Amino acid sequence: MALADELRRLLADEIVADDAETLAAHSGDKWFAAEQPEVVVFAERTEQVRALLRFANEHHVAVTARGAGYGYVGGCVPVRRGIALSLARMNRIREINFADAVAIVEPGVITGQLQRAVRKQKLFYPPDPASLENCTIGGNVATNAGGPRCLKYGVTRNYVVGLEIVLANGDLLRTGGRVHKNKTGFDLTGLFVGSEGMLGVVTEITVRLIPHPPARATLSAAFDTMQEAAAAVQEIFARGFLPSSLEIADHFVLEAARRDVGTASVPAGNAHLLVDVDGQLESVRVEIELLREIVEARRPNYVEVATEEADCEKLWALRRQFSNSLRATGLTKLNQDIVVPRSHLVDLVEFAEHLRAKYGFPVATFGHAGDGNIHVNIMADRYNREAAVREQVEHALDDLFQQVLAWGGVITGEHGIGLAKKRWWPQATSDVSRELHRALKRTLDPNGILNPGKFLD
Repeated sequence: MALADELRRLLADEIVADDAETLAAHSGDKWFAAEQPEVVVFAERTEQVRALLRFANEHHVAVTARGAGYGYVGGCVPVRRGIALSLARMNRIREINFADAVAIVEPGVITGQLQRAVRKQKLFYPPDPASLENCTIGGNVATNAGGPRCLKYGVTRNYVVGLEIVLANGDLLRTGGRVHKNKTGFDLTGLFVGSEGMLGVVTEITVRLIPHPPARATLSAAFDTMQEAAAAVQEIFARGFLPSSLEIADHFVLEAARRDVGTASVPAGNAHLLVDVDGQLESVRVEIELLREIVEARRPNYVEVATEEADCEKLWALRRQFSNSLRATGLTKLNQDIVVPRSHLVDLVEFAEHLRAKYGFPVATFGHAGDGNIHVNIMADRYNREAAVREQVEHALDDLFQQVLAWGGVITGEHGIGLAKKRWWPQATSDVSRELHRALKRTLDPNGILNPGKFLD
């Protein structure tokens, strides 16, 4: 009997699909690799996930869980085919509790929808990946997603206080709870956050919430060079400020934006700095004016300050368009979410120029200057058509990751390893660390059915 037919008998006709269009739609994410599964299951309840995993574990069938498919490293590509388990229909916000300051959600909830829902109760869910209007909370948990607000507020792991997880054999594990502090044994919740779907399938998530800041302000500035912008970043910290977000972008990114959205929307200069502060109205107004003084002392080409939410969002619209503007160049955008110590920000920018000179590819850098998580984008022509171009890109990435590690940085800050960085995972980890990863995998998934073919294989 065909796998799809067996699953229809086990589960229900309406949640099992094996038509060509559905299989193709669940073959990959925003990276370049793809492999069609044999069947797609659209789970709607935890019990369906449990039944599916019991079956798959017994028959040694690969299961690759996925949310919206907005990852950047091929994390949900079903390399060993088998079953693509979509959690997109498990998209209910089950509870928002102001008194406990928690929300209980299913993994298919869109991140931006959760943020808007809790804000109606004057609560705040800070993690803000760039794809927040498309990505799911479950996907954010799988990769420990971040975003610009990580500087002040932290990443997804800092807000997940409880999980419901279906293990590979179908057992149901509950970790944590709805309290904000918990030291009852090992941190099993933290273990599963960032595990890229290889240790279990998350079917419910409890996140802690904080009061929504009543005021916000944004400063946008442009400089002649990235070195000047980076110096302004260091001065902001030296003066004792902790913005909620602090973003930077280089000349290539700004030129791409000028071609894409028009010169009127992009300030004149070769480097862009964007600073956000939030809190109480009086303190925010004082902070943003002091930050304006700090930045203006650096003689920027341009400074603009916004103190109303709508005006702040207008300044942020340019930042949110950067990725699309780079894609609009017609070049293939190979996004690397490396992280370096903040003291190496200027070094990283200069090294990106070294890569451009050595390999001939434009290299665009932008991202989270406040925590050193800069997105280094190699912009390659004919990447999908010529093997020689792909080989040169691999060599450039060898150089990039080797240098980042030499500075004490890491090869991924928020996208994960997936397939895209599988080649470099051994270089980025120790023998002891890799064996511990594999021991955990063997314990929780002895038959290796969960998201196989990724960096642990």
